[in-house]
Amino acid sequence: MLKGGMQGMLKQVQKMQEEMARVQEELRNKTVSEESGGGMVRATVNGQKELVKLEINDEVINVEDKEMLEDLIVAAVNKAIESAGKMAEEELAKVTKGMIPPGLNIPGF
Repeated sequence: MLKGGMQGMLKQVQKMQEEMARVQEELRNKTVSEESGGGMVRATVNGQKELVKLEINDEVINVEDKEMLEDLIVAAVNKAIESAGKMAEEELAKVTKGMIPPGLNIPGF
């Protein structure tokens, strides 16, 4: 009886792994955008936390204030990476719901 239960559990884990792989691939195509400087810099990051697009408004490009532009870029990119991480967590939580106890940190997920 225990053996049958173990097989069922292994099948469930395998199915969850397949679903997680599918979601990870979908996250590559899902993006979030965040901005800084009131929209002067906009960063777009995919669900795998890769920067896929960076837009800089012409008004903020000033050679004499390069440091401000760099700060705006860092701020926009960091906000977008944080949002992408939250999006990924939510998508993966849909797959692992009921399988992984809340608060259990699994590297990479």
